[in-house]
Order: sequence, then structure tokens, then C-alpha cells
Amino acid sequence: MRHATLRQMQVFDTVARHLSFSRAAEELHLSQPAVSLQVRQLETLAGLALFEQIGRQIHLTAAGETLLGHARAVLAAMADAEEAAAALRGRRAGGLRIAVISTAKYFAPSLLSAFLAGYPGVELTLSIANREQVLALLKANQVDLAIMGRPPHDFPVAALPFARHPMVMIAPPDHPLARRRLTLAELSGQTFLVREQGSGTRTLMEGLLAEHNVTAGRSFEMASNETIKQAVMAGMGISLLSRHTIGLEVSVGRIAILEVEGLPVLRDWYVVYREGKQLLPVAGAFVEFLRQEGAARVEEATRAQPPRRHRTRIK
Repeated sequence: MRHATLRQMQVFDTVARHLSFSRAAEELHLSQPAVSLQVRQLETLAGLALFEQIGRQIHLTAAGETLLGHARAVLAAMADAEEAAAALRGRRAGGLRIAVISTAKYFAPSLLSAFLAGYPGVELTLSIANREQVLALLKANQVDLAIMGRPPHDFPVAALPFARHPMVMIAPPDHPLARRRLTLAELSGQTFLVREQGSGTRTLMEGLLAEHNVTAGRSFEMASNETIKQAVMAGMGISLLSRHTIGLEVSVGRIAILEVEGLPVLRDWYVVYREGKQLLPVAGAFVEFLRQEGAARVEEATRAQPPRRHRTRIK
């Protein structure tokens, strides 16, 4: 493998991400035969098959899975080297790779816009995914920083809290439980709308209900906060969501926050990176920006605003 090229590893990584030679070729602006050739050359150097075709779909082999981790580590190290060289040249430029859990997408663009105004030369790569996917990116060193509500414990990270993160129980405004104080026990028998497996919101909700012996009448699994909000507004059930996801719906009276004893659950938002990772200047500056301004910026971006009234002038 000592003669493998960075280009071969980049092509291998792209094919592995898409599990498609044609989509990899499109992303890399290469012909499909050129992509296939690069992969075959890498397989020859490794002496192993990296992909196998089952039916019409390609899959990584066990060897491919192993070598993919090493290839991505090499590509990440080269990206870090390029950033370090840019920093040493005194440029407020380079790349910033950030992964954000889907619940944070309601304020992350506002934070990044404010920060990047002072760094016009920075190229941003922003990934939005559920908790498990963000952790996989962080663990593989494919991102510099991650924003999440609960840092991992299965691998070493540095985690800095920068804003409060309230979790609330929501329902449609005409729900029988709305507009009165409740205990968690009174939620037994309700239909709960839950996020998919791997979501931090789901983990918190299941733990909270189990701790207070709350039994759901029914539960419907949904893949996003937006789908859950639409389902709540349609009267399908109640759900535990971040207060930062529902500002608009609360302000226009489409969603009600239930007054439940013990809620909101107050958590924190964290910026997280691999322990021991040498942050490049731009990433370090963003961490400092979050430490100083993150809480206020998150509050501003997610605050419920009263609906604007548009006056019509009659002539």
C-alpha cells in the first residue's frame, strides 16, 4: 500500500460514501471508467477486493471496511496539514468542517453566519445528521467540530457547553391536557411521537418516561423534528422536543407547550472535538466565539416571535 496515491484514496472514499461508481464519478467530475480504474489499482496494491456486487448494489467487503478507516484518516491528516500551512501563512482562511445534530439546525446557520462574517476566506462544510451519524463523523476525524446535546462517553473528546437546551412536552393547542398543570404520571396512555433510533431526543424521552413509569398508549416513530411537529399539529399525539425547534409554531398558536411537573428538562448545547486534536486557528476561533456569544445567539435565533400584522391600505 506504500505506493497508493491520495487520489486513489479520495476516489475510494467517495465510492464508499455513495456505494455507487456513477454517483462518485459525478461528484469527482470524472468518467465512470476512470473511477473504476482508480479503485482497481488500489485493490491491486492492497491485494484485496474492496467492493463486492450483490444483485445490482455494490457493498464494501470486510477488507474494504478496514482500509476505508485508514484511507479517511490519511485524507483527514492531509486536510489538517493544508489548514496548518494556511494558518502559518497568516491567512484567516482555510476549511472548517462542522457536524450538527438535526435539532441544532434551527440555530446553527445563524451562529455560523455571525462567525463567518469575520472570516470571509473560510470554506465551510456543514453536515446535519442524527446523533449516531454525527458521532461516526467525529470518531473518524471527518469533522473538526460537532455541536450536540450530549457528548459521547465511548471515546475521548473535549466538550465545551455554550448554551442551555430546554426540552419540553408539546401538544396541539386544543389537546385535553393543554392549559393545566400535569404530573408526568398523567401522561400515561397518551400517544407519543418519537424520533428514530439513534436520536438523542428519543434516548432522553425514553429514559424520562421509564424513570417515571409512564406507559405510552401508542407510539409512532418519525424521522425528523419537522415531521413530528406536523404530526402534533395534526392531532396525532404528543412529543418531547427541544424548545429551540418550535419557536415559530408556538408564536402562531399551532403548538402548545404542556405544563408538566419536572419539565422542561434543562440540558446544555456542547461544541465537541476529539481529545488531543490540534485545532487549527479557524476552528479554535469558532470555539471561542461559541464560548463568548453562543448562548445569546442561540436564544436570539430560536426566540418565539409574535406574528407580524400586515396592514392593508385602502385607497
